Amino acid sequence: MNKYSIAAASALLFAAFNTGAYAAGGEIAVIVKTVNSNYWQNVQKGANAAVADAKGYTLTFQGPASESAITDEVNMVVNAVNRRVAGIVLAPSDPDALVPAIKKAWEAHIPVVLIDSTISDSGKQYYQSFLSTDNEKAGEMCAKALIDRVGQSGKIAIMSYVPGAGSEVSRVGGFRKYIADHSKLQVVGPFYSQSQMATALNQTTDVLSANPDLKGVFGANEPTAIGVGRALKQSGKAGKLVAVGFDGNEDLQGFVRDGTVQAIAVQGSWQMGYKGIQTVVNVIERKPVAKQVDTGVVMVDKQNLDSKEAKNVLY
Repeated sequence: MNKYSIAAASALLFAAFNTGAYAAGGEIAVIVKTVNSNYWQNVQKGANAAVADAKGYTLTFQGPASESAITDEVNMVVNAVNRRVAGIVLAPSDPDALVPAIKKAWEAHIPVVLIDSTISDSGKQYYQSFLSTDNEKAGEMCAKALIDRVGQSGKIAIMSYVPGAGSEVSRVGGFRKYIADHSKLQVVGPFYSQSQMATALNQTTDVLSANPDLKGVFGANEPTAIGVGRALKQSGKAGKLVAVGFDGNEDLQGFVRDGTVQAIAVQGSWQMGYKGIQTVVNVIERKPVAKQVDTGVVMVDKQNLDSKEAKNVLY
Protein backbone atom coordinates (compact mmCIF):
# COMPACT_ATOMS: atom_id res chain seq x y z
CA MET A 1 0.00 0.00 0.00
CA ASN A 2 1.31 3.42 -0.95
CA LYS A 3 2.62 5.13 2.14
CA TYR A 4 1.51 8.56 0.96
CA SER A 5 -1.96 7.55 -0.16
CA ILE A 6 -4.96 8.96 1.60
CA ALA A 7 -5.86 5.47 2.73
CA ALA A 8 -2.48 5.13 4.43
CA ALA A 9 -2.47 8.66 5.86
CA SER A 10 -2.96 8.75 9.59
CA ALA A 11 -6.42 10.23 10.04
CA LEU A 12 -8.20 13.12 8.50
CA LEU A 13 -7.70 16.12 10.65
CA PHE A 14 -9.14 19.53 11.16
CA ALA A 15 -6.16 21.73 10.57
CA ALA A 16 -6.61 24.76 12.78
CA PHE A 17 -3.97 26.14 15.10
CA ASN A 18 -4.16 26.43 18.85
CA THR A 19 -6.15 29.65 18.77
CA GLY A 20 -8.22 31.62 16.35
CA ALA A 21 -9.89 30.80 13.05
CA TYR A 22 -8.98 31.94 9.57
CA ALA A 23 -10.86 34.51 7.56
CA ALA A 24 -11.71 33.05 4.16
CA GLY A 25 -10.26 34.84 1.17
CA GLY A 26 -7.04 36.75 0.63
CA GLU A 27 -3.62 36.04 -0.85
CA ILE A 28 -2.24 32.54 -1.15
CA ALA A 29 1.53 32.57 -1.65
CA VAL A 30 2.86 29.70 -3.76
CA ILE A 31 6.62 29.44 -3.26
CA VAL A 32 8.54 26.81 -5.24
CA LYS A 33 12.17 25.72 -5.56
CA THR A 34 12.78 27.75 -8.73
CA VAL A 35 10.72 29.55 -11.35
CA ASN A 36 13.20 28.57 -14.09
CA SER A 37 11.80 25.12 -14.84
CA ASN A 38 8.91 23.81 -16.93
CA TYR A 39 8.06 21.49 -14.05
CA TRP A 40 7.42 24.34 -11.62
CA GLN A 41 5.67 26.38 -14.29
CA ASN A 42 3.28 23.46 -14.69
CA VAL A 43 2.69 23.54 -10.93
CA GLN A 44 1.82 27.22 -11.37
CA LYS A 45 -0.74 26.39 -14.06
CA GLY A 46 -2.47 23.97 -11.71
CA ALA A 47 -2.44 26.52 -8.89
CA ASN A 48 -3.89 29.21 -11.17
CA ALA A 49 -6.72 26.86 -12.17
CA ALA A 50 -7.54 26.11 -8.53
CA VAL A 51 -7.57 29.78 -7.51
CA ALA A 52 -9.91 30.52 -10.41
CA ASP A 53 -12.29 27.94 -8.92
CA ALA A 54 -12.03 29.37 -5.40
CA LYS A 55 -14.01 32.39 -4.21
CA GLY A 56 -12.26 35.48 -2.90
CA TYR A 57 -8.65 34.28 -3.17
CA THR A 58 -5.70 35.65 -5.12
CA LEU A 59 -2.40 33.95 -5.90
CA THR A 60 1.22 35.04 -5.94
CA PHE A 61 3.84 32.71 -7.40
CA GLN A 62 7.51 32.96 -6.48
CA GLY A 63 10.70 30.97 -6.54
CA PRO A 64 14.45 31.57 -6.56
CA ALA A 65 16.54 31.70 -9.73
CA SER A 66 17.88 28.22 -8.95
CA GLU A 67 17.05 25.32 -6.62
CA SER A 68 20.34 25.80 -4.79
CA ALA A 69 19.42 29.39 -3.77
CA ILE A 70 17.98 28.15 -0.49
CA THR A 71 18.39 31.40 1.43
CA ASP A 72 16.33 33.22 -1.21
CA GLU A 73 13.48 30.76 -0.73
CA VAL A 74 13.64 31.12 3.06
CA ASN A 75 13.37 34.89 2.66
CA MET A 76 10.34 34.52 0.39
CA VAL A 77 8.53 32.50 3.06
CA VAL A 78 9.44 35.01 5.78
CA ASN A 79 8.24 37.89 3.58
CA ALA A 80 4.95 36.09 2.96
CA VAL A 81 4.46 35.69 6.71
CA ASN A 82 5.29 39.36 7.29
CA ARG A 83 2.68 40.51 4.81
CA ARG A 84 0.09 38.29 6.49
CA VAL A 85 -0.94 36.10 3.58
CA ALA A 86 -3.97 33.86 4.04
CA GLY A 87 -1.98 30.69 3.33
CA ILE A 88 1.27 29.34 1.88
CA VAL A 89 1.83 26.47 -0.56
CA LEU A 90 5.53 25.62 -0.38
CA ALA A 91 7.96 23.30 -2.16
CA PRO A 92 10.90 23.38 0.27
CA SER A 93 14.35 23.18 -1.33
CA ASP A 94 16.02 22.01 1.88
CA PRO A 95 14.54 19.85 4.66
CA ASP A 96 16.15 21.79 7.50
CA ALA A 97 16.67 25.38 6.32
CA LEU A 98 12.95 26.04 5.78
CA VAL A 99 11.84 24.84 9.22
CA PRO A 100 12.31 28.16 11.09
CA ALA A 101 10.40 30.05 8.38
CA ILE A 102 7.54 27.54 8.45
CA LYS A 103 7.50 27.82 12.25
CA LYS A 104 7.05 31.61 11.85
CA ALA A 105 3.98 30.93 9.69
CA TRP A 106 2.60 28.55 12.31
CA GLU A 107 3.13 31.12 15.06
CA ALA A 108 1.32 33.71 12.91
CA HIS A 109 -1.60 31.27 12.36
CA ILE A 110 -0.88 31.09 8.61
CA PRO A 111 -1.49 27.56 7.26
CA VAL A 112 1.27 25.90 5.23
CA VAL A 113 0.78 23.10 2.72
CA LEU A 114 3.94 21.42 1.41
CA ILE A 115 4.24 20.05 -2.10
CA ASP A 116 6.90 17.90 -3.82
CA SER A 117 9.39 17.73 -0.90
CA THR A 118 8.91 17.55 2.84
CA ILE A 119 10.91 18.96 5.73
CA SER A 120 12.72 17.30 8.63
CA ASP A 121 10.77 15.71 11.46
CA SER A 122 11.40 18.70 13.73
CA GLY A 123 9.06 20.77 11.57
CA LYS A 124 6.20 18.34 11.03
CA GLN A 125 3.93 20.09 13.53
CA TYR A 126 4.20 23.36 11.59
CA TYR A 127 2.56 22.31 8.32
CA GLN A 128 -0.93 20.98 7.76
CA SER A 129 -0.60 18.71 4.71
CA PHE A 130 2.07 17.30 2.37
CA LEU A 131 1.29 16.49 -1.28
CA SER A 132 3.89 14.73 -3.39
CA THR A 133 4.95 11.89 -5.57
CA ASP A 134 5.89 8.81 -3.57
CA ASN A 135 9.50 9.44 -4.55
CA GLU A 136 10.87 6.23 -3.10
CA LYS A 137 8.42 4.18 -5.14
CA ALA A 138 9.11 6.31 -8.23
CA GLY A 139 12.84 5.71 -7.82
CA GLU A 140 12.16 1.98 -7.63
CA MET A 141 10.10 2.18 -10.83
CA CYS A 142 12.99 3.90 -12.62
CA ALA A 143 15.44 1.26 -11.39
CA LYS A 144 13.17 -1.53 -12.62
CA ALA A 145 12.82 0.17 -16.02
CA LEU A 146 16.61 0.34 -16.27
CA ILE A 147 17.19 -3.28 -15.18
CA ASP A 148 14.54 -4.49 -17.63
CA ARG A 149 16.55 -2.91 -20.46
CA VAL A 150 20.21 -3.37 -19.45
CA GLY A 151 20.04 -6.71 -17.65
CA GLN A 152 21.44 -7.83 -14.32
CA SER A 153 25.12 -6.89 -14.66
CA GLY A 154 27.32 -4.09 -15.94
CA LYS A 155 27.81 -0.47 -15.01
CA ILE A 156 25.26 2.35 -14.68
CA ALA A 157 25.52 5.99 -13.60
CA ILE A 158 23.26 8.09 -11.38
CA MET A 159 23.01 11.77 -12.35
CA SER A 160 21.20 13.45 -9.46
CA TYR A 161 20.32 17.05 -8.60
CA VAL A 162 20.44 18.78 -5.17
CA PRO A 163 21.94 16.63 -2.39
CA GLY A 164 19.79 16.50 0.72
CA ALA A 165 16.58 17.75 -0.91
CA GLY A 166 13.68 15.67 0.42
CA SER A 167 12.59 14.42 -3.00
CA GLU A 168 16.20 13.60 -3.98
CA VAL A 169 16.90 11.58 -0.86
CA SER A 170 13.80 9.42 -1.34
CA ARG A 171 13.97 9.17 -5.13
CA VAL A 172 17.64 8.30 -5.50
CA GLY A 173 17.51 6.23 -2.31
CA GLY A 174 14.66 4.14 -3.72
CA PHE A 175 16.51 3.76 -7.01
CA ARG A 176 19.76 2.63 -5.39
CA LYS A 177 18.09 0.18 -3.01
CA TYR A 178 16.13 -1.47 -5.83
CA ILE A 179 19.28 -1.77 -7.95
CA ALA A 180 21.16 -3.34 -5.02
CA ASP A 181 18.33 -5.73 -4.15
CA HIS A 182 17.46 -6.87 -7.68
CA SER A 183 20.69 -6.84 -9.70
CA LYS A 184 24.47 -6.98 -9.64
CA LEU A 185 24.81 -3.69 -11.49
CA GLN A 186 27.75 -1.49 -10.50
CA VAL A 187 26.73 2.11 -9.76
CA VAL A 188 28.87 5.13 -10.68
CA GLY A 189 27.95 8.29 -8.77
CA PRO A 190 25.66 9.91 -7.83
CA PHE A 191 26.76 13.18 -9.39
CA TYR A 192 24.89 16.36 -8.42
CA SER A 193 23.90 18.92 -11.04
CA GLN A 194 22.31 21.38 -8.58
CA SER A 195 19.34 21.14 -10.99
CA GLN A 196 21.34 22.96 -13.66
CA MET A 197 20.94 21.48 -17.14
CA ALA A 198 24.35 22.68 -18.36
CA THR A 199 26.05 21.18 -15.31
CA ALA A 200 24.29 17.85 -15.89
CA LEU A 201 25.32 17.91 -19.55
CA ASN A 202 28.98 18.47 -18.65
CA GLN A 203 28.94 15.92 -15.85
CA THR A 204 27.31 13.28 -18.05
CA THR A 205 29.80 13.96 -20.86
CA ASP A 206 32.65 13.40 -18.40
CA VAL A 207 31.07 10.22 -17.02
CA LEU A 208 30.55 8.81 -20.54
CA SER A 209 34.18 9.56 -21.40
CA ALA A 210 35.54 8.03 -18.20
CA ASN A 211 33.31 4.92 -18.45
CA PRO A 212 33.20 3.70 -22.06
CA ASP A 213 31.62 0.45 -20.83
CA LEU A 214 28.64 2.23 -19.26
CA LYS A 215 25.37 0.42 -20.01
CA GLY A 216 22.82 2.81 -18.52
CA VAL A 217 22.23 6.18 -16.88
CA PHE A 218 19.51 7.64 -14.64
CA GLY A 219 18.70 11.37 -14.78
CA ALA A 220 16.86 12.04 -11.53
CA ASN A 221 14.94 15.27 -12.29
CA GLU A 222 13.89 17.43 -15.24
CA PRO A 223 16.97 19.64 -15.86
CA THR A 224 19.32 16.76 -15.04
CA ALA A 225 17.55 14.34 -17.40
CA ILE A 226 17.60 16.94 -20.19
CA GLY A 227 21.33 17.39 -19.64
CA VAL A 228 21.77 13.60 -19.83
CA GLY A 229 19.84 13.43 -23.10
CA ARG A 230 21.82 16.25 -24.68
CA ALA A 231 25.12 14.70 -23.56
CA LEU A 232 24.13 11.38 -25.16
CA LYS A 233 23.29 13.12 -28.42
CA GLN A 234 26.45 15.25 -28.48
CA SER A 235 28.68 12.27 -27.71
CA GLY A 236 27.08 10.11 -30.41
CA LYS A 237 25.87 7.60 -27.81
CA ALA A 238 22.13 8.25 -28.08
CA GLY A 239 20.40 4.90 -28.37
CA LYS A 240 23.64 3.00 -27.66
CA LEU A 241 23.05 2.83 -23.93
CA VAL A 242 19.88 2.97 -21.85
CA ALA A 243 18.75 6.24 -20.30
CA VAL A 244 15.87 6.63 -17.84
CA GLY A 245 14.79 10.12 -16.85
CA PHE A 246 12.40 11.95 -14.55
CA ASP A 247 9.61 14.42 -15.39
CA GLY A 248 7.97 15.04 -18.73
CA ASN A 249 8.46 18.36 -20.52
CA GLU A 250 8.67 18.68 -24.33
CA ASP A 251 12.44 18.10 -24.42
CA LEU A 252 12.14 14.80 -22.57
CA GLN A 253 9.15 13.72 -24.63
CA GLY A 254 11.26 14.33 -27.75
CA PHE A 255 14.09 12.25 -26.33
CA VAL A 256 11.68 9.36 -25.69
CA ARG A 257 10.22 9.66 -29.17
CA ASP A 258 13.61 9.57 -30.91
CA GLY A 259 15.07 6.85 -28.66
CA THR A 260 17.65 8.96 -26.82
CA VAL A 261 15.86 8.24 -23.52
CA GLN A 262 14.02 4.95 -23.12
CA ALA A 263 11.64 5.86 -20.29
CA ILE A 264 10.64 8.78 -18.07
CA ALA A 265 8.83 8.82 -14.74
CA VAL A 266 6.34 11.68 -14.93
CA GLN A 267 4.91 13.27 -11.80
CA GLY A 268 1.52 14.91 -11.43
CA SER A 269 2.97 18.43 -11.25
CA TRP A 270 -0.24 20.17 -12.39
CA GLN A 271 -2.10 18.17 -9.75
CA MET A 272 0.34 19.31 -7.06
CA GLY A 273 -0.43 22.93 -7.86
CA TYR A 274 -4.18 22.41 -8.13
CA LYS A 275 -4.55 20.21 -5.06
CA GLY A 276 -2.08 22.33 -3.11
CA ILE A 277 -4.35 25.36 -3.47
CA GLN A 278 -7.48 23.29 -2.78
CA THR A 279 -5.92 21.91 0.37
CA VAL A 280 -4.75 25.23 1.81
CA VAL A 281 -8.19 26.74 1.10
CA ASN A 282 -9.77 23.83 2.97
CA VAL A 283 -7.47 24.47 5.92
CA ILE A 284 -8.31 28.19 5.90
CA GLU A 285 -12.01 27.33 5.81
CA ARG A 286 -11.61 24.73 8.56
CA LYS A 287 -12.46 21.72 6.45
CA PRO A 288 -10.73 18.35 6.97
CA VAL A 289 -7.53 17.60 5.05
CA ALA A 290 -5.23 14.58 4.91
CA LYS A 291 -1.76 14.96 6.40
CA GLN A 292 -0.17 13.17 3.40
CA VAL A 293 -1.43 12.77 -0.19
CA ASP A 294 0.22 10.89 -3.08
CA THR A 295 -0.17 12.83 -6.34
CA GLY A 296 1.00 9.91 -8.48
CA VAL A 297 3.60 9.05 -11.14
CA VAL A 298 3.31 7.49 -14.61
CA MET A 299 6.13 5.62 -16.38
CA VAL A 300 6.18 6.78 -19.99
CA ASP A 301 8.06 5.13 -22.87
CA LYS A 302 7.73 5.10 -26.64
CA GLN A 303 4.88 2.57 -26.48
CA ASN A 304 2.55 4.66 -24.30
CA LEU A 305 3.84 8.18 -25.07
CA ASP A 306 0.66 9.13 -26.95
CA SER A 307 -1.76 7.42 -24.56
CA LYS A 308 -4.38 9.32 -22.59
CA GLU A 309 -2.71 8.33 -19.32
CA ALA A 310 0.59 9.87 -20.45
CA LYS A 311 -1.00 12.99 -21.91
CA ASN A 312 -2.71 13.64 -18.57
CA VAL A 313 0.70 14.22 -16.91
CA LEU A 314 3.03 15.35 -19.72
CA TYR A 315 3.50 19.08 -20.10
